[in-house]
Amino acid sequence: MTAVNSFGARDTLNVGSEAYEVFRIDQVPGYEKLPYSLKVLLENLLRTEDGANVTKQHIEALGNWDPTSEPNTEIQFTPARVVMQDFTGVPCIVDLATMREAVADLGGDPDKINPLAPAELVIDHSVISDLFGAPDSFQRNVEIEYERNGERYQFLRWGQTAFDDFKVVPPGTGIVHQVNIEYLARVTYTRTVEGNLQAYPDTCVGTDSHTTMVNGLGVLGWGVGGIEAEAAMLGQPVSMLIPKVVGFKLAGQIPAGVTATDVVLTITQMLRKHGVVGKFVEFYGEGVASVPLANRATIGNMSPEFGSTAAIFPVDDVTLDYLRLTGRSDEQIALVEQYSKLQKLWHDPSDEPTFSEYLELDLSTVVPSIAGPKRPQDRIELTKAKDQFHVDLNNYATVSHSIVDQESQDSFPASDPPSSTSDDSGHTVEAPVLISSGPAGASNPAKVTSPDGEEYIIDHGAVTIASITSCTNTSNPSVMLAAGLLARNAAKKGLKSKPWVKTTLAPGSKVVTDYYDKSGLTPYLEDLGFYLVGYGCVTCIGNSGPLPEEVSAAVQANDLAVTSVLSGNRNFEGRINPDVKMNYLASPPLVIAYALAGSMNFDFDTDSLGKDTDGNDVFLKDIWPDPLEVQSTIDSSIDTGMFTDKYGSVFEGDDRWRNLPIPTGNVFEWDAESTYVRKPPYFDGMTMETTPVTDISGARVLAKLGDSVTTDHISPAGNIKADTPAGQYLTENGIARKDFNSYGSRRGNHEVMIRGTFANIRLRNQLLNDVEGGYTRDFSQADGPQSFIYDASQNYQAAGTPLVVLGGKEYGSGSSRDWAAKGTSLLGVRAVITESFERIHRSNLIGMGVLPLQFPVGESADSLGLDGTEVFEITGVEQLNEGVTPKTVRVVASPSEFSGAGKAPVEFDAVVRIDTPGEADYYRNGGILQYVLRSLV
Repeated sequence: MTAVNSFGARDTLNVGSEAYEVFRIDQVPGYEKLPYSLKVLLENLLRTEDGANVTKQHIEALGNWDPTSEPNTEIQFTPARVVMQDFTGVPCIVDLATMREAVADLGGDPDKINPLAPAELVIDHSVISDLFGAPDSFQRNVEIEYERNGERYQFLRWGQTAFDDFKVVPPGTGIVHQVNIEYLARVTYTRTVEGNLQAYPDTCVGTDSHTTMVNGLGVLGWGVGGIEAEAAMLGQPVSMLIPKVVGFKLAGQIPAGVTATDVVLTITQMLRKHGVVGKFVEFYGEGVASVPLANRATIGNMSPEFGSTAAIFPVDDVTLDYLRLTGRSDEQIALVEQYSKLQKLWHDPSDEPTFSEYLELDLSTVVPSIAGPKRPQDRIELTKAKDQFHVDLNNYATVSHSIVDQESQDSFPASDPPSSTSDDSGHTVEAPVLISSGPAGASNPAKVTSPDGEEYIIDHGAVTIASITSCTNTSNPSVMLAAGLLARNAAKKGLKSKPWVKTTLAPGSKVVTDYYDKSGLTPYLEDLGFYLVGYGCVTCIGNSGPLPEEVSAAVQANDLAVTSVLSGNRNFEGRINPDVKMNYLASPPLVIAYALAGSMNFDFDTDSLGKDTDGNDVFLKDIWPDPLEVQSTIDSSIDTGMFTDKYGSVFEGDDRWRNLPIPTGNVFEWDAESTYVRKPPYFDGMTMETTPVTDISGARVLAKLGDSVTTDHISPAGNIKADTPAGQYLTENGIARKDFNSYGSRRGNHEVMIRGTFANIRLRNQLLNDVEGGYTRDFSQADGPQSFIYDASQNYQAAGTPLVVLGGKEYGSGSSRDWAAKGTSLLGVRAVITESFERIHRSNLIGMGVLPLQFPVGESADSLGLDGTEVFEITGVEQLNEGVTPKTVRVVASPSEFSGAGKAPVEFDAVVRIDTPGEADYYRNGGILQYVLRSLV
């Protein structure tokens, strides 16, 4: 509610027959020098000024922004809306349903728990590529999806009826970020407030880190944890510091043969090297106008991979053209143009705003690239990919090998040469380019026989997954149609994907299927095995599905370092598939190229992809599509009608969705037998009065971790194995192994999720030597044995022993997974001490009542001599009870009976990473949800 108008900014904008109340930023001194993104924040403060949460001083501070000073002014940002995907959205709605009960228990009105900011959830994370390479793959995968997730979907359908201003896009429709840019985003938002129709910049927060994709449309938004998103839905502003803004100047044009993916991988590497964590990135300059909207969205999408909060493009004619193409109304487009020009939000390439830091890229210098084998910022020029693979392989396999040419059999016993087979057209399917596991004559590649009797050999580097997937690229017609044209050119020459490659196509919306069909490219993609498997995130989030049994068995029996190539944004260790050690990001056409090559041990300049029907060698350059043909195909195969048709009834769903039985009533009826949706314990025993925070005494180390530990390492993700605590829990509750489903699908059940926290198969807990997975030493037992992290946690909590986690640099990078914080809290962890945090995870830890601390600058656990066997005392925390947030707290780590003889105590002052007064309030309340609940009651 706006009770104050200190700057006289309220005005009226007439567009057509409508009159809109607006708040003009040109009434604030200093507005003209602000970058686009800060102008959006300035309008947000003007409109929500109430003299308490948002004051005249906050607005003046933004007008007087000093681009070079370190951020130190807290402001309250109120997003226009919240977007969610189902993995993170389900626990949001679970928590809201639980809060309704808690409000009633505290004597309040349950109906007060309702989204106050519009919330939209897209079910896109649940489909798994169980079936692939067949015409019915999509239909069968959707059927399996409903069988697995019917219980969750019933719950979400209940939420859609029980909560106001909450909408659900049903399964099989598209990826949340693509649906956001193609349909949900307004660019200029309208809403009736106190009887007045207001117009203001569309802004959003989302429960997925790649919410930043919408930045390509000029919509300021970013990923937050589910915890923050729930608070935003309940009307709580997002507390933030006025950020630094990095200006990224674009010049030149993308050369032929280079894709938007190559551009984004180059930008990712540049910005990660520069350092943009916690900052906004804003693109400007003459080159902006030549960047198509789809490319802008691809760049914005990768903001989490840079580390920035947002990566935004301003509004211009390219924005309007995209809104027109995707079926937005003439009235909406006119409003966007007139509002943006009134508010000085329209891009003027001749105007150079003031930025905190500057970078520049000449687009004409970009070259084809991939990234991997485990981080998005590790860009590799395509011409160097084969050599770099040899280098990186040493980190994944014990290799003393000779390199074998594709045609050579010298590294194999004469009795067991690499197989070659013929397909139906008589075309020879060759063995992969192989790396032998030992000297000539003694290598140990794996011979595989498929169910239909076909034989082939795989070795280190074999591409076992080639997937066109993920929001990053599947929204971009230039790379999607380039892939389709490359598939056509390859198929016409008689090339085939190698038989050991799992080939999947998972577009971000049904519009992609429409333009593939209209352009006539679908049959060629299918000819290479790229059949539709679903509309969802799929491979990029670990829903690649299993490898064929015979391939998986060969990989495991021979400990092969096989690879995946995907058109995604995430390739972290252990994420894509448990059998696949090395993962590479690439453009959609390169995904197809690697499916044809069959191995990362391949040089596209010199190695042949195979022979055409006339027996001639075919190289990548022979089938790479001409950019002019790509553009002409875009122009002839995509039209507005596709978008209006596919989104006309987007919230209604198919018969499966509409026929789901749902409970009624405003308070959810929990099923005590459910293994998908359970009432969490966050509010158990909660009172209206806060419990004073305390210092931490007698704490043990649950895990000592290294650098770049991501939320994928912490948060439960991927498949659930039977011999893990989560698998044991499901078995004990009568769930058959085939019905375990993924961790993500069971996020509504805290019992599963707590057991899967810190359980990533690639996690290395330094309390143990050369052990991977969710294990620790349990110091509550006499000899400190190796134990599952969950089991040790239960023992510690039973003994009343608090826990700490030690980490390195960039702790918590990756997806904005609320369960990385929720699970940490429920395991009994009171504090996490690291060298540095990624933004969202640090915030989420506070939101769950966990104290984020940093080692003194230049110090680490190792430099201080901490090995994790110590007993920790952390004092100074109690100052928070007096309304003071200490800059540091004292940490004393004393040796225990498990420490080496003669080990001395270690003492240091840890930096308290509670950065704003709002975060201090959340921590004092035991978490953000408790704070909101008390506020509402």
